[in-house]
Amino acid sequence: MLDQIHWLAAVTVLGVLEQAYFFLQVIYARRLFGISPPKITGPPEFERIFRAQVNSSEYFPIFLALLWQAGLFFHQGLAAALGLLYLYARYCYFMGYKASSSERLAPIYFSSGVLWTLLAVSALGILHFFLSHHVGLNVLKLLTA
Repeated sequence: MLDQIHWLAAVTVLGVLEQAYFFLQVIYARRLFGISPPKITGPPEFERIFRAQVNSSEYFPIFLALLWQAGLFFHQGLAAALGLLYLYARYCYFMGYKASSSERLAPIYFSSGVLWTLLAVSALGILHFFLSHHVGLNVLKLLTA
């Protein structure tokens, strides 16, 4: 079983490490700008870093759910590759937002596209599972016949 999920697990660990990096960036920004918790306002430079981290954290559970569903029901390799693309796009988003609010736009659109692709792949995999296991209809055999 582990050979069927090791890529998903590796991408998950990378995602957790990325989230930790984003959290640390907020801690460093708090120290740099002298903003103690629970305050979340300050100079625009701090607020952009804070928002980038919060936005990334909000999407992380969605990403994880779709990554694992796509990997388990469709294909682990494709899901892991899409997961790496998503993590790279989120990193670009964070760094872009840190520099300027307008620099976040292209990476956020790209990462959203990756999430939609993971959603589509997940839905196709789950649909195929239900059709083949509960209806007895194997779409892959029909397509290759």
